[in-house]
Amino acid sequence: MEMQASRQLAVTQQQAWDALNDPDVLKVCIPGCDKVEASGENQYAIGMALKIGPVSAKFKGNIELTDINPPASYKLSFEGQGGPAGFGKGSAAVVLTPNDTGCELSYSVQASVGGKVAQLGQRLIDGAAKSMAEDFFKRFDLEMQKQHPEAYAARDAAAGASAEAAPKVVAKTKPVDATAIAGIPRWAWMLGASVILAVSYWLAN
Repeated sequence: MEMQASRQLAVTQQQAWDALNDPDVLKVCIPGCDKVEASGENQYAIGMALKIGPVSAKFKGNIELTDINPPASYKLSFEGQGGPAGFGKGSAAVVLTPNDTGCELSYSVQASVGGKVAQLGQRLIDGAAKSMAEDFFKRFDLEMQKQHPEAYAARDAAAGASAEAAPKVVAKTKPVDATAIAGIPRWAWMLGASVILAVSYWLAN
């Protein structure tokens, strides 16, 4: 399974980097996560509950960060075990790119699963993975809004100023045809009414 995604954030590259390396923030943002604890240098133990189709299980696993280039990027390797439900492992490249409105958070993931989860079918697995990724992005963005409200207020103010400065376009409308009803010519209404009356008469007799 391969997946790529990105999201624009109003915070700076450094602020996003600090949050992505904060176990408490990750615990809040990862769907179903109930534990993220440091287990060594650039290593974390993680616990989470997942439901993919009819299969539900608690997964325990490890995350290790490598190729660390603060505050721009790192590589994340992960593996997890869910007992009879199966297992998952893979890696993700995370990149933070600064821009005029904050920074862009993007990643590419390569992963594989086994056990009962793998028997569900690739389409269902890919759909669940995409949904989890989108959920993580939304939660992370909301967490950044809580921690750095001033950054988002400044972005919204700038967006509002741009909208006011943009030229207004006046839509031209065509004159209404007085012989039309609800956009349908009157002759069409009369023809339809005639057909309905004729059918009603035939059914009655």
